[in-house]
Amino acid sequence: MRSVSYKTSRLVLAASALLLGACTVSDANDNRTADSVRTAGAVPTPVTTSVQPAATMGDSARMAAPAPQPASTIRVEVDLAARKLYLYEGGARVATHAVAVGSAKWPTQTGEWTIKQVVFNPEWVPPDESWAEEREPKKSGAPNNPLGRAQLVYDLPRTIHGTNQPSSIGQAVSHGSIRMSNTEIVALAKRIMSASGAAKDNAWFTRAATQRTEKQVVDLPTPVPIKVF
Repeated sequence: MRSVSYKTSRLVLAASALLLGACTVSDANDNRTADSVRTAGAVPTPVTTSVQPAATMGDSARMAAPAPQPASTIRVEVDLAARKLYLYEGGARVATHAVAVGSAKWPTQTGEWTIKQVVFNPEWVPPDESWAEEREPKKSGAPNNPLGRAQLVYDLPRTIHGTNQPSSIGQAVSHGSIRMSNTEIVALAKRIMSASGAAKDNAWFTRAATQRTEKQVVDLPTPVPIKVF
């Protein structure tokens, strides 16, 4: 009986040891599973990055703003009562030209502008005004082209230009434009181009003088102030 009890006791102890080992393994597996779940469900730590503010519209505007134009060293004044055009350079009057101005019905507008463009051998396009309703356009170099050899553009359709009616110089007979003799308008145009950074060589002017049907447009890098009073 003692032997049987002893064997029974050993069997019970062995069974208990197996049961305890199984529980330990199960607990370890449960712990690893729980750790995996916690790791998988963990919220990642946010990464902080430094973001520079985007440029504002004002910044873009300031960056894209064009450089101011240099001031012109010359200027033009037109005295309607005296029917004279004066060219000033460095504050001194350097040239005087007789001009024709607008009539009493079609007076030359007074004010201040800038001459932005010089045209050699200009073509005449009738302006959208009542006096020109029945007029036909005139091609460059045409004998009856009222703009003559050259044109200084400041306030279209009114400009300073040559003429096919030289006897009108000194009178108030135009439709608002300022007329000069062809010889003097060409000389003035050359001087303005040179002072405004748009100088041309002699070959260019010779071609413009001989190829009268070819219109030549020159934009002035530095516009020239003009005052009409």
